[in-house]
Amino acid sequence: MEIEKQRGISVTSSVMFFDYNGYRINILDTPGHQDFSEDTYRTLTAADCAVMLIDGAKGVEAQTRKLFAVCRLRHIPIFTFVNKLDRYCKSPFELMDEIEKVLGIRAYPMNWPVGEDGNNLGVYNRKTKNIDLFEAHGHGQYALVSKSVALEDEQTKAILGTRIYDKLMEEIELLDMAGDDFDMGKVERGELTPMFFGSAMTNFGVKPFLKEFIEMAPSPKSVYNEPADDSSENEEFNGFVFKIQANMDPAHRNRIAFFRICSGKFEKGMEVIHARTGKTIRLAQPQQFFAQERTVAEEGFAGDIIGVVDNGLLNIGDTLHTGKKPFRFDGIPIFPAEHFALVRTPDAMKRKQFLKGINQISEEGSIQIFKQPNIGVYHWSCRGSAV
Repeated sequence: MEIEKQRGISVTSSVMFFDYNGYRINILDTPGHQDFSEDTYRTLTAADCAVMLIDGAKGVEAQTRKLFAVCRLRHIPIFTFVNKLDRYCKSPFELMDEIEKVLGIRAYPMNWPVGEDGNNLGVYNRKTKNIDLFEAHGHGQYALVSKSVALEDEQTKAILGTRIYDKLMEEIELLDMAGDDFDMGKVERGELTPMFFGSAMTNFGVKPFLKEFIEMAPSPKSVYNEPADDSSENEEFNGFVFKIQANMDPAHRNRIAFFRICSGKFEKGMEVIHARTGKTIRLAQPQQFFAQERTVAEEGFAGDIIGVVDNGLLNIGDTLHTGKKPFRFDGIPIFPAEHFALVRTPDAMKRKQFLKGINQISEEGSIQIFKQPNIGVYHWSCRGSAV
């Protein structure tokens, strides 16, 4: 979006996917700025786990606390990636202590940075007891060729240097003696966060993170619905709409409704029941996104995110299903408005277009409308400057 380029921040959640080592990872990238947190909260309802990205120099920031609180309420497994390790950062021990005190969750480092003051040579894998050495280049444009050496190898000390090697050995000993034990049950309950170190821009530590993430991240799980059936065991298709995005194509105004598949198989052009209205609709022009590219979604399975062209029928929180037994998923939470404004159109001849535009923005979840009975003026509120 043009506004994102101008401000240098994300203002809306992005939906995309990529395949890695035979697995498909669906990414729901959410804005970090507090003005656009409403979109972030809704997106979390479609996520099975969260990756908490922390700036190695800034540590835990204010908005991270709010997002973490929502994840904690939903008991979402949280994986922590400490980024920008190619620059001067806080001590890893200081970051661990900050996560525990500020967020109230224990951290277990899966790997540990090897180096100091932005000059990091690699990461030490606590499980394999090997060091993955990297050479940063290309600023994330190319896959790095890493070299793995055993910590106890005689050549390792010569490669790292005596000072860095001794420092690493002291830190490993401290972690083993005073650190938490790894407990996958606590990870699944959101009580313990696996912690990784690296630099996304230089591909430093990204591959070790992806490898461990795929092994530990949960598979698509069921979403509570009414009546309370286990949708994950249902072979029939069902899903719910969690995001509506307009103007994704600058050439013309379009409206895309994104839904998460909770069970069953999606096929292009299939007919589903719209639970709110009881109507049967055809899911035409299904799309999936990879960076700036769009691909036609021929099929999809539980956990996949599909976007369909919508003419205004679908709303955020709507349930789609193929089974004869009617049901609906729990509604997506609505948060109290933080900013209020009174708006009116100065041109009475444009009143119809004005009301249509306000309604469309409201349907996308950017604003909340408050209307006084028997008058033609809308009073609306929004969470920040997203509108």
